[in-house]
Amino acid sequence: MGPLLALASAVSYGILVPQVSASLEPGGAPTTGGLLSRKAHFAAVTFLGQLGGLLLATVAALLLPADAVRPADLLWGALSGVGSGAAMHFLNRGLSQGAMSVVVPVSAVTGVALSVVCGVLLGDRPTTVAWLGIALSAPALWMVCRGGPEDGDPDGGGGVPEGLPASAGVALQYIELAQAGAAGGSWPVAAGRVAAVLVVRPAAARRPRRLLLPPVRGVQALLVGVGAALGLTRYLLAAQRQVLAVAVVLASLYPALPVILGPALLDERLSRQQILGLMGARVATVLLSLG
Repeated sequence: MGPLLALASAVSYGILVPQVSASLEPGGAPTTGGLLSRKAHFAAVTFLGQLGGLLLATVAALLLPADAVRPADLLWGALSGVGSGAAMHFLNRGLSQGAMSVVVPVSAVTGVALSVVCGVLLGDRPTTVAWLGIALSAPALWMVCRGGPEDGDPDGGGGVPEGLPASAGVALQYIELAQAGAAGGSWPVAAGRVAAVLVVRPAAARRPRRLLLPPVRGVQALLVGVGAALGLTRYLLAAQRQVLAVAVVLASLYPALPVILGPALLDERLSRQQILGLMGARVATVLLSLG
């Protein structure tokens, strides 16, 4: 059940989030939020996204059963939200500068690596088969995210200053949320969305007019956050049933899904690198599920 929930989390990120926008560019961009950041200020997109996530997380917390919501669980959720807010801030800032081919793979692969290392330090003991899947997932993610040379930042020089702090935020988001107990339901996710809103609010508040987006783009930004919060809720359930390292890697395979959908929905062509990455991601998924 744990692997399925982690994959469902990846589906939330990889299908629901990108498909809210019709402005996906060639190459199967893994995040609509970043593309919206090219049309509006990234701080506004990030802030509205976290508000959308807070709305979904609150509704989910009210609907899902919670036996006992402990302060410690809310604290873990809030710390996770700090990571989420920081990750989206730097990721969208990097993507708004056209550094998609660097900032996305750096944040995805490094974030997974940090999460796995921290999980092992906290006591995770993946099986040999799971380790093979983890090892294969890193190059597969890199190849899927890098796409083709047309995906922005052709010289590969930009994006690292944003990708590295984004990856640290991703790791913090996953590790801290996994520490929350099952009795708290999805309230840790809701607490995290509150913290994320508070983290990204100052950047948006420096110029209030940045928040005045056209209605369509504003709704798109809100829906991006809804999809992300849904993904985190599913990840929380997965982490309560599965080794953290495996749950993180499976949930982090979301960039593969819009790449798969690109040719079918947007008549895109995949690069050889992306095809190899997709094949590697598929094998890694099987190994992680068996492990």
